[in-house]
Amino acid sequence: MLHVKSFTFNPFSENTHLIYNDEKEAFLIDPGNMPDAETKLLADFINLNALKIKNILLTHAHIDHVLGLQWAYNKFKVSVLVHLNEIEILEKAPFMAKNYGFFFPAFKGEIQNIKEGDELKLGSDTFEIFDVPGHSPGSVAFYNNDNKFVISGDTLFMMSIGRTDLYKGDYDQLITSIKTKLLTLPESTKVFSGHGESSTIGFEKAHNSFLK
Repeated sequence: MLHVKSFTFNPFSENTHLIYNDEKEAFLIDPGNMPDAETKLLADFINLNALKIKNILLTHAHIDHVLGLQWAYNKFKVSVLVHLNEIEILEKAPFMAKNYGFFFPAFKGEIQNIKEGDELKLGSDTFEIFDVPGHSPGSVAFYNNDNKFVISGDTLFMMSIGRTDLYKGDYDQLITSIKTKLLTLPESTKVFSGHGESSTIGFEKAHNSFLK
């Protein structure tokens, strides 16, 4: 069985997710921990539950989703999995940080590129990867069919969608991504987003005014 633990971090109220199984293997998704207190909270949960981080996954590389990336890479010494089209976004993170008034050093670590059609294994569980560009050029979602949940990043929120006014955002592309990749999932699928509360595909189909 898989478990999802979510943390809301940094001034952008970004959701960092831990997915782990009963064998204590885990994926760390979008580490956005910023001050020491948030980093300690995340590290304490991982240590208390004796989790072994297998990989760090990025739904995309906007600054709020990578504030804890260097810490996570240095601590767990595992590859960072991200879509090739997000490498430019990750490289621009230090410049984005300056726009928000703080310093963020360029990431230094091992990166592996992922794309739709690839599968990730966490123990006996398999995750499908969906390309869902629009919010950013290399946004991806991680879907587990057996446990019926998807990590949507900033593509789909409860009763909202990701913004498209940032660099290389594309509204039409985002709507297409949502309708062709996410809304086709079973309606009972739980949606863990990059910000805000979790939802379900069925709820969003019925109530999300952006998708009418």
